[in-house]
Amino acid sequence: MPPSRPLLQRVAEHERPPVPFTLDGQPALALAGDTVLTAILTHCAQLRRNEFSGQPRAGFCLIGACQDCWVQTDGGRRLRACTSFIAPGMALRTGATDAVAT
Repeated sequence: MPPSRPLLQRVAEHERPPVPFTLDGQPALALAGDTVLTAILTHCAQLRRNEFSGQPRAGFCLIGACQDCWVQTDGGRRLRACTSFIAPGMALRTGATDAVAT
């Protein structure tokens, strides 16, 4: 799959209100009620790259237990993408690995 092609395609629930956020410095839109994981993967082919192997990651357990979906905010905070909901104005980074868990 090419890196620029989103991993997820939305097929339902297009009526929810849009939520603007930034992803790697670029404006993006999610829908109210989306997790950060869903918001990112509807724009990208991967959530992040593994800090040890450099391999692409896209979440694993989807319940916040596996540590595979950490992403970084522009403010340097790490959050679990699968259990955090997107919020208006959220600024996310997919390639950062030096954040502090909160």
